[in-house]
Amino acid sequence: MQPGEGRVCSLTGLKKTIQKKLSYMKFKNPYKDKKWFKYLGNKYVWVLLFFIVWMLFLDNYSYFDHRFLDQQIHELEDNKKYYQEEIKKDQEQIKLLKNPEQIEKYAREKYFMKKDSEDIYIIQFEGDTIQEKE
Repeated sequence: MQPGEGRVCSLTGLKKTIQKKLSYMKFKNPYKDKKWFKYLGNKYVWVLLFFIVWMLFLDNYSYFDHRFLDQQIHELEDNKKYYQEEIKKDQEQIKLLKNPEQIEKYAREKYFMKKDSEDIYIIQFEGDTIQEKE
């Protein structure tokens, strides 16, 4: 036997004994057998979770931004409907006021106007008040 051969054998044997001792000392992961641990250990699950978080919170077109913008659109559409109805009412009022009889009626009701030859009597009962039409 040559001088270097004995050492190599003893070093490999020593290495094996150390590995055996370390294998007994290794701690077993108690969560390794759990189903959720297998999913969290998968890199595709992490990529999917990152994508979902990014799209919900961090992106310029995130879910919450869309909800906010949809709410604003809904409010503006409601305003549009309201103003269109008001425009229709005003157009009807304009059509009515083109007739001289309607102008006279409007002036009498709204501004309490009268002709020079007329007298107006306002009869007021107890508890009643005159309210201007608006």
